[in-house]
Amino acid sequence: MKRSDVRAALAVLTTLALSGCAGQMAYNDGQKLVAAEQVEAGLLKYREAIAAEPGNGQYKAAYLQARDRVTMRLTEQAERELADGRAEPAMQSLRRALSIDPANERARAGLRLLEADGRQAILLADAQTAFERKDYESARQKLNAILAERPAHEAARLLLAQVVEKTLAASPDASLAAAYKLPINIEFRDATLKQVFEVISRRSGLNFLFDKDVKTDQRTSIFLKNSTVEAAVYYLLVSNQLEQQIMDGNTILVFPNVAAKLKEYQEMTVKTFFLANADAKNVANTLKTILKSRDVVVDEKLNLVILRDSPEAVKLATRLIALQDVAEPEVVLDVEILEIKRTRLLDLGIGWPGSVSLAPLTSASGAGITIDTLRNLNGGTIGVTGIGATITANKTDGDSNTLANPRIRVRNREKAKVVIGDKVPVITTIITPGTSGGFASESVSYVDVGLTLNVEPTIYLNNEVAIRVALEVSNLVDSVTTKSGSVAYRIGTRSATTMLQLKDGENQVLAGLISNEDRSNGSKVPFVGSLPIVGRLFGVGHDSSDKNEIVLSITPHLVRNIQRPALNASEFNAGTEGSFRRRPEVPVKVTLLPGQSAAPVGPGAVGSAGGGAPVPVSPNTATLATPPTRLTEPAPVTATTRHTVTPVAAPPDAAAANAPVQLPSATLPNLAPAVSLPPAPSSAAGATVVPIPTP
Repeated sequence: MKRSDVRAALAVLTTLALSGCAGQMAYNDGQKLVAAEQVEAGLLKYREAIAAEPGNGQYKAAYLQARDRVTMRLTEQAERELADGRAEPAMQSLRRALSIDPANERARAGLRLLEADGRQAILLADAQTAFERKDYESARQKLNAILAERPAHEAARLLLAQVVEKTLAASPDASLAAAYKLPINIEFRDATLKQVFEVISRRSGLNFLFDKDVKTDQRTSIFLKNSTVEAAVYYLLVSNQLEQQIMDGNTILVFPNVAAKLKEYQEMTVKTFFLANADAKNVANTLKTILKSRDVVVDEKLNLVILRDSPEAVKLATRLIALQDVAEPEVVLDVEILEIKRTRLLDLGIGWPGSVSLAPLTSASGAGITIDTLRNLNGGTIGVTGIGATITANKTDGDSNTLANPRIRVRNREKAKVVIGDKVPVITTIITPGTSGGFASESVSYVDVGLTLNVEPTIYLNNEVAIRVALEVSNLVDSVTTKSGSVAYRIGTRSATTMLQLKDGENQVLAGLISNEDRSNGSKVPFVGSLPIVGRLFGVGHDSSDKNEIVLSITPHLVRNIQRPALNASEFNAGTEGSFRRRPEVPVKVTLLPGQSAAPVGPGAVGSAGGGAPVPVSPNTATLATPPTRLTEPAPVTATTRHTVTPVAAPPDAAAANAPVQLPSATLPNLAPAVSLPPAPSSAAGATVVPIPTP
């Protein structure tokens, strides 16, 4: 080898040795720094060690363990600080974690959450400012943006409830509801739909539009007393096979109640139900069965249901899902299993020899015994063997308790299992015949030996728990070796299966699984050994007593039970078979105006006007009861009379209130029947309705 090659090899070896020493030194320094809580400096030393020896797995493992441990500690600390409302320390902890491990997704998610919190705080402040200056729409938009990102934002949710409460009175639906609640007494016989709706429009201020297929000249009869505008509209639509569509706060479209028109006019609502506890498939089946909904989408991965149906059906679906999406009941079972073993063993007596052997003694020279020797036998030449007695006095007592006390939390109608013991291997040999003597294969299976407890609770609304209990206790008795050399085991088993029904906190003890074994044997001298008491001196007795008992104590403690819903939540009106539209609620008690008769008005009846003067009433009469409106007593109107309804502002004083006011307004033409307007209380102020002769 050339001298230059030798120098190069020596240089390489020297470099490797120095790098190995540098890596080991850096690794040792890193361990010391990490132990001293100087994690960042320790990680730098670990990196130096890895750079010196890239193939050393010990250095890489130490670096990764230290890095993961410190990043996990920092992220958990940041989450606790964020929960306490300390955003700045949480951000510092997360940034420190990212400086150590830039790819840590948990720290990145924490920073994104902090950024979202800051943005949501600004939106919440802007929404509060908009709410204070009564810009409710802007406040609603900002709050909805917050809740879309974070549905559990408590401050945004509370402020949104205030915004909804403030805007409820100003919404179109609210104004429509106010017009619907106005009281009305209306009686028409064989009048056209157009006339009836015109009277209702004059009373409520609502606008009614009619589809081209609605027969406005169709005759109808309606008699309502102490009712509301909503009830009048509802009964008119139902009795004439019509349906309505709300266009805005004071406009209603009336169209025929047929399938084609319903598809054309009826609005559809799409709502997504995020389920917390109920199964999406079960909820979808409920909606399809009860509401006959066809457009139902189930997302099992997100456990949500998307429904597209009419607004009335969506409202009913919301109430149904609220009843079904409740948390499952849970119970904690306090189980105590006690195995008591008692062993008693008594060995007492004297063991006498059962036989005696007599034999001639051999000579000192070791020569055999001859006949002459037998002739000279005497007490000195005969040897005796087998004479001996053994005194036995032994008593053994053993007590052992094996206690298991598991606490099991189980959901309603779910099974739980507790196994305490060993798995005993059972080897099975399978011999397959063949030309060369066959092929043998062995398989190993395991048998549970010990204590096995299976429970299945059923929780009832009266805070009682029915528990199906299956207890099995097994033990290994002995083993048996087969001819082929396989080992089989004999297993003793005791089991109990029962069904309990206990109250919350009630304890039940199951006992009686007892294994009791008494054995007695001995070796005695015949006749004498059978004597009482004295016989113990002429024999040995072996008495054993083994007793094993299993005791099970179980106590249920309810964690959560199903709460019975209120009556209005569990039982509510769902419309008819063909429509979910609810029947309007009409107040039972309506205050009558002074001078108004409580008797129903009909053909030939006499209505009472102010001052008690009888007013003849034609077959079609509409009486509009307006407590807050002052009405002047009208004169009798003939078939050629026109009525003009003129709403005016409340006059400043009582004198002006009593004066009739006439302004141009909507005219109801050709009301063949008369319309009588009863007087209002003298203390009321408001619009005045006067009859105007036809010019």
